[in-house]
This record gives sequence, C-alpha cells and structure tokens, in this order.
Amino acid sequence: MTEHPPAQPQSKTDLFLAFTWLALQGFGGVLAVVQRELVEKKRWMTREQFVEDWAVAQIMPGPNVVNLSMMIGGRYFGLPGALAALAGMLAAPLVIVLLLAVLYGNVADNPVAQNALRGMGAVAAGLITATGIKLMAALDKNALGMPVCIGLAVLTFIAIGLLRWPLLWVLLGIGGAACLWAYRVLKRNEEPHA
Repeated sequence: MTEHPPAQPQSKTDLFLAFTWLALQGFGGVLAVVQRELVEKKRWMTREQFVEDWAVAQIMPGPNVVNLSMMIGGRYFGLPGALAALAGMLAAPLVIVLLLAVLYGNVADNPVAQNALRGMGAVAAGLITATGIKLMAALDKNALGMPVCIGLAVLTFIAIGLLRWPLLWVLLGIGGAACLWAYRVLKRNEEPHA
C-alpha cells in the first residue's frame, strides 16, 4: 500500500468541522476513528506521523484526542487553529453529555442501562485493540525496530494490566527507558554520517 503525501486542512473552519465530526463519532475510545479519519480519509498525516503524535498526545495531561487535535490545529494555523480544533472537539459533545446526564439520571438504576454501558466498554476495548494491531506496521520504521517495540508494549501491558502499577510510574520507568534507548540508537545511527 503506497502512502500519499499528507494533505492539510483548508481553513480553521475545516479544522473545527473535522474535529466536531470526530468528536461525534467517538464513544469511549476514539483512537480507531481518529486514525481512520486523519490518516486514511483526510490524509492530514501519515501513519508514522500519527503514531508519533499520538504517543506525544498520550503523555501530555488531558484527553489524548483533545491533545492531538490541538497539536494538529497548531501545526497548520498556530494558536487560532489549535483553539478551532479544541472547540470542534468539545462543543457538540458538551451539549450531548449534558443532555445524556439528565436522561441517565432517570434510568441510572435500570439494569438494562447498566448492561448497555458495560457492552459499550467492551466494544471500545475491541476498537482500541484493532487499531493498535493495524498501526503496528508503522513500527517497522521505528528506530528501535519492531521486536523491541512489541517487547516494550508487552512489558507495559504486564506492568499496567497485570501488576496494576500506576500509569505515572510506568510512563516514567518504561517510557523513560525507551526514550533513552531510542536516543542512543538514533545518535549511533547519526555518527557514521558526521
């Protein structure tokens, strides 16, 4: 599959509408939707750029997709673009969540509503897993190589999923070690050219 060069949003309104549409599609986990829309449909970024930007968005405080939207908006239109993307991510969902809160207050004790929410959580987990598998091909171009990246992913899963270590310590420990390792590999690869 050939990768097309990234396109770019035409205006701040284009950013606002695109991120509003993304926000309205994401329920519980938007990784799959964001990747499909920004990489495959709009082609505002390549898979590799998406993986790199998503990694940065994850370690910043706040919701990942909001961080990513502001990064993309800022990249193309500076602070006004970041604010347009942020407004797109938050405006419609805010109204919907407020309406749902009122409705849910009336049915919170209903077993059907509780089971529906559990089902949505399982679907969100499946979407995130499927997107992670889909994006693995982008790791071929990673400085550490596919085997090391998979090893780091497994180690992170064990630390958080099985051992229940706090995310902050896993990010600082495994994430910090991975960053240092990648830095050394990149530095070593640059030396012959210098």
